[in-house]
Amino acid sequence: MEVFELIAPCHFGLEAVLKREIQDLGYEVSLVEDGRVTFLGDAEGICQANVFLRTAERVLLQVGRFKAVTFDELFEQIKALPWERYLPADGRFWVAKATSVKSRLFSPSDIQSIVKKAVVERLKTQYRVSWFPEDGAEYPLRITFLKDEAVVGIDTSGLSLHKRGYRIRSSKAPITETLAAALLMLTPWKGDRILVDPFCGCGTFPIEAAMMAAHMAPGMNRSFTAEAWANLVPKKNWYEAVTEANDLLDDTAATDIQGYDIDPAMVKAARENARDAGVDHLIHFQARPVSGLRHPKKYGFVITNPPYGERLEEKSALPELYREIGEAMARLDSWSVYLITGYEEAERYIGKKADKNRKIYNGMLKTYFYQYLGPKPPGRRQSL
Repeated sequence: MEVFELIAPCHFGLEAVLKREIQDLGYEVSLVEDGRVTFLGDAEGICQANVFLRTAERVLLQVGRFKAVTFDELFEQIKALPWERYLPADGRFWVAKATSVKSRLFSPSDIQSIVKKAVVERLKTQYRVSWFPEDGAEYPLRITFLKDEAVVGIDTSGLSLHKRGYRIRSSKAPITETLAAALLMLTPWKGDRILVDPFCGCGTFPIEAAMMAAHMAPGMNRSFTAEAWANLVPKKNWYEAVTEANDLLDDTAATDIQGYDIDPAMVKAARENARDAGVDHLIHFQARPVSGLRHPKKYGFVITNPPYGERLEEKSALPELYREIGEAMARLDSWSVYLITGYEEAERYIGKKADKNRKIYNGMLKTYFYQYLGPKPPGRRQSL
């Protein structure tokens, strides 16, 4: 079967997590760059990546990579690519997104227009037609420029992969599903261990954790653009990927996952989201402030995304809030605590310096993943 170069974009700073995921699926990683991982995969790989990857934002089929510093160069380079290999004569294609960073070609709208024209010109000569109906399957194109190098791909996913289909109700500043999954993977937490999120909001951390514990593939309950690509991806590959996901599912897993929030409306939304995800029976949600965070067990994990005052009127409350987080941590002194926040004074008011601190970009927002590492429980030293 034909092998493609596939590109999986991800959050900046989390490329290593995605690389490991791709390798665990059995695919060869050919390149790791800021915010994306390129790997080799066939039609089955397109399906597997979309259904099983937890930390990728989407999966692109790479058509070409080249340097261009003028619009004439861009036109000729795009026209030289073998578009007929990917786009059927009736395919509906458009440039869904163009981005440019530190490049001489910087106008997204002009880049989009020229790419579309060049693809049309290529296909006219290949299919020997002067007009395309574009009434068939959709093939959204994406092009990114970085330091004058263009990477061109076709989006196999459609809606971003963080849209699992369960988070219909959202909080004021939710963490994305893909970022939550990646942060969970950066910790030693496993599905049979205790996890508490005291700022659960709409429930993303607990739900993603429960899906992991149940071996629930993140894309098993949604659709993808490439499902309609009969010329490239046989339907049976999609059926096989979803069948494998169903075979791996174990929603009877024993878990101790808890989500708390001070806002009862958010707790209700989290419960409903968990129900839609099919994991509500694996999570205990409760309305509770962080000042009430306690647990009878000696060892466990706190993984959370506390407020960090994006609105000016909220900033004055942050010192007291983070002091309360520090007090809760002192009560759970043998637990491991992981929190992502954009609040630069977090360690100061928590009253303790993190053992590790990782800078992660949440969209354009710079955040820090503070990691307070508790002792390993007896009997787990080898497994962790």
